[in-house]
This record gives sequence, C-alpha cells and structure tokens, in this order.
Amino acid sequence: QLQASGGGLVQAGGSLRLSCAASGRTLSSYTMAWFRQAPGKEREFVAGVFRSYGRPSYADGVKGRFAISRDKAKNTVYLEMNSLKLEDTAVYYCAADPSLILSSITLAAQYHYWGQGTQVTVSS
Repeated sequence: QLQASGGGLVQAGGSLRLSCAASGRTLSSYTMAWFRQAPGKEREFVAGVFRSYGRPSYADGVKGRFAISRDKAKNTVYLEMNSLKLEDTAVYYCAADPSLILSSITLAAQYHYWGQGTQVTVSS
C-alpha cells in the first residue's frame, strides 16, 4: 500500500514536498514515479526513478524545479517541488512497479501500484 501526503495550498513561486510511504513493500526494489492529473486532463508523468538505475527522469515542464528522491531507511519516496506555477495545480499520485522496463517509466498504465493522491493547489 502506498500513502501519499504533503499536498496543500501554496502561492506561486513557493515550495512543497510530497511524500509517498509504503507498507508491505521495499520501495528500493521498485521503480517509483509521481504522476499528476488536473481537472479535465489526462494523468501525466512528472518524475520517476528506476529501480536499479538511480538517475531520475523528469517531465520537461518540471525539470530544474522538481526533484524526486528515495529514503531507503524510511521506505519513502519524495517529490520536492520548488518555484511552483499555477499550472502545477493537480492531484499528485505516487506509483510503483517492480518490473517495468526503463523505457516505460513515463507510462501510467505500466504501474501496478498507486497511492491515493494528494491535492496540490498553486494560487496567484
């Protein structure tokens, strides 16, 4: 089970850190990712880190502003979000999969496990 938290209301230019904690799984053996879904839009990839290849991947719109990281001791994955923009407003979901291939890291349909989502609202 994945539990996402850390969302909230923040002004444009502000920062938030999302957390995704796991129970019953060791996240270091999973590919982990964050996706987001804004009203009326499809779920989109934000950031991910492959299970055995530590270099993270980011969507173009968040590069340089967001950072994904793992804390193995806490079995938690984080998404540090800085310089937030209005268009970052969405429900953010963490996802995990033990076996997807690297080229599929951005594909939501390839992930078996999902957290419940946490709302991020950026105001002007």
